Amino acid sequence: MAKKNELDPETVALIEWCTEVEGFLVAGGATVAQAQDHIEEQIEWFTDLFFDGLTPEEAAKEALA
Repeated sequence: MAKKNELDPETVALIEWCTEVEGFLVAGGATVAQAQDHIEEQIEWFTDLFFDGLTPEEAAKEALA
């Protein structure tokens, strides 16, 4: 049985993907804090984009549109 603090591979992949999205948001003009806040506020939407197969760059473009 997995320890409580261990994340499953899918969750790790989502976190890494969001970190990449953050970088593209910052490159698009947001501050790091703004990018992080936006991802946190819209996590369900970003999660849908992740599972829909969008790249981090595509997701950031959608967020900045």
